[in-house]
Amino acid sequence: MNKTDRQAALEYHEFPTPGKISVTASKPLVTQRDLALAYTPGVAVACEEIVADPQNSFRYTARGNLVGVITNGTAVLGLGNIGALASKPVMEGKAVLFKKFAGIDVFDIEVTESDPDKLVDIIASLEATFGGINLEDIKAPDCFTVERKLRDRMKIPVFHDDQHGTAITVSAAFMNGLKVIGKDITKVKVVTSGAGAAALACLDLMVDLGLPLKNIWVTDIDGVVYQGRTTLMDPDKERFAQDTSARSLSDVIEGADVFLGLSAGGVLKAEMVKKMADKPLILALANPTPEIFPEVALEARPDAVLATGRSDFPNQVNNVLCFPYIFRGALDVGATTITRNMEIAAVHAIAKLAEEELNDSVAAAYGAYDLRFGPKYLIPKPFDSRLIVRIAPAVAKAAMEDGVATRPIDDFGAYTNELQQFVYHSGAFMKPIFAAAKQFVRDGGKSRIVFAEGEEERVLRAVQVIVDEKLARPILIGRPEVLLARIEKFGLRLKLGEDVEVTNPEYDERFHQYWTTYWELRCRDGISKEMARVEMRRRLTLIGAMMVRLGDADGMVCGTVGAYHDHLRFVDEAIGMHPNANTYAAMNILLLDKRTVAIVDTHVNDNPNAEQIAEFTLAAARQMEWLNLQPKVALLSRSNFGSGSSASGTKMREVLKLVTQKNPDLEIDGEMHGDCALDEALRLRILPHSKLKGAANLLVCPNVDSGNIAYNLLKTGAGSNVAVGPFLLGVNAPVNVLTSSSTVRRIINMAALTVLQANRD
Repeated sequence: MNKTDRQAALEYHEFPTPGKISVTASKPLVTQRDLALAYTPGVAVACEEIVADPQNSFRYTARGNLVGVITNGTAVLGLGNIGALASKPVMEGKAVLFKKFAGIDVFDIEVTESDPDKLVDIIASLEATFGGINLEDIKAPDCFTVERKLRDRMKIPVFHDDQHGTAITVSAAFMNGLKVIGKDITKVKVVTSGAGAAALACLDLMVDLGLPLKNIWVTDIDGVVYQGRTTLMDPDKERFAQDTSARSLSDVIEGADVFLGLSAGGVLKAEMVKKMADKPLILALANPTPEIFPEVALEARPDAVLATGRSDFPNQVNNVLCFPYIFRGALDVGATTITRNMEIAAVHAIAKLAEEELNDSVAAAYGAYDLRFGPKYLIPKPFDSRLIVRIAPAVAKAAMEDGVATRPIDDFGAYTNELQQFVYHSGAFMKPIFAAAKQFVRDGGKSRIVFAEGEEERVLRAVQVIVDEKLARPILIGRPEVLLARIEKFGLRLKLGEDVEVTNPEYDERFHQYWTTYWELRCRDGISKEMARVEMRRRLTLIGAMMVRLGDADGMVCGTVGAYHDHLRFVDEAIGMHPNANTYAAMNILLLDKRTVAIVDTHVNDNPNAEQIAEFTLAAARQMEWLNLQPKVALLSRSNFGSGSSASGTKMREVLKLVTQKNPDLEIDGEMHGDCALDEALRLRILPHSKLKGAANLLVCPNVDSGNIAYNLLKTGAGSNVAVGPFLLGVNAPVNVLTSSSTVRRIINMAALTVLQANRD
């Protein structure tokens, strides 16, 4: 690393607090009763239950979601034997990956012990603490000994990631690489550079996947592994010894179909690559310097397909693709070990995912929008959010089939839905909505949802999911040739006219009816026939709104490009307000870690009067009830129950009167500060007889500035950008105007909600 990057790495590890991990409590510890339940005397009850049945440790403690990442620091990354203490940053990094990608908690344990048998005793004694053990950075051949003995002694999964994690990921790249180059696993010649723990584990797994042992040629620092060799040999390496007079990598590389490098930078030379078979697959995985750089290999052999361990080249082979999800599946079924079939299941799950289209999380993380399965995309990217829902269930099923699952899963559909929480934080909230939307689609209900920005990438990616999940029957407004080109570019599978209906803004036989209807609606507002024709060609939201008005669509989602008010104007002109409404408003729902909060109005009314606020407060409360959320309404102001003389305070006090008159049963109070809205204890100290009980979940702001600021601060600062909405209140049709920051998942969510709105009345 250069000097600047080194300093950045040090600052990353030091500030704002040293290290990368911390322990946080999962239960409240605020009151005396909390303390009594958490510690004495309440904790004794949990202890007694575990004495009665040791399996209860997975019910009453964090053990079932806790992995020990353990090392003695004898083979750390590319740093070698740097010792246990210096390895700690790496182990903390591993802990972060477990938590980030699979929601698994980790204690990292660095042990100053080089004797394998003593290390085994230390780790085995920790079985009561953990649900699984991830061995890390232990030198070969000690790592083989330690893992074997621990698997014999312990009744929880023990996984040496440097061996098996590497093997699983490499094998997935190997299998897909063979598909790309069109070669049969039983006929290819494989040459390796490196014969350490990782390389031998890779070869073992590749053999189990169908690669003949006789087709493998192993080389290491001492040359070819041949029969009769005595230096640097051990039983694990002896298995791959060939009866040959060849002694160097250069001797055995000729005619090789596959090169697997897990050794040192620069060992594979261009002249060696030239001697390989047609369309060679080169897995040069040494880090940070690969055995050969891709540009050098491709200059020597333009027909080569390459993978490295680096993120700055295509086809990064990274252990993070598997180890969090292997443990997720193993922990969730209470596996007593990790079997070979569980590893093979992970290989196939990873390999299969690479053949699917790129998803939005990968495209956003890597800025790569046109990747598809082939020479430059053999293996999924580490940030592919679908990995957990592909690998964990596959591993869990294999554990059950192998008889090592102590807590089998009965409903894998429900299990996969649970795993979605690690992918989309809105998953639990949206689950019943998705189920209802699917039912309407199956039953032939109103489910034709038009997407105004049909050519936009996020919309296309969202519609692919909507089609796959059968959440709606989508209609795309877009030029067919552009749609086809972008579907191809993004690697999607949408079929125009089959999966989706298309409305072409350049020509559609219905447009005469659309523009004449628009002109009739707006002719007294300065809209001429000529203007009506032009607007109906170029205003995509206007086209979609007219489709809804005239029954060619059941609902609309728009707003992913452009300003909110511009879209709302065309919705208003073509559809208008509900007969019982006098104002529009936008409501957003934020799914925070410890609460769900709706905020209104976030996008429409600059300075609404009390009557308008009362109207959209009642509309928002009805929307929440429709979503099975009991509304608890707080009218927000910088005044707190009359403590100030602000205009907003006066206005919100008037709102309280109006709302209470129209719905006396609604749980509402105000005007109040934001902290009083969310903190019942504080509110009761100020106003003991408040009608509002508990924390408010519908926050009503006095103007759009305060609403929008509060929404964006909460969404970004506390909500991890997880929101559902905006819901357009007051409109006379199932229409929702989104914002330009809407994610693919939010588009999907709002499409499903729009289906439900279409079938609500």
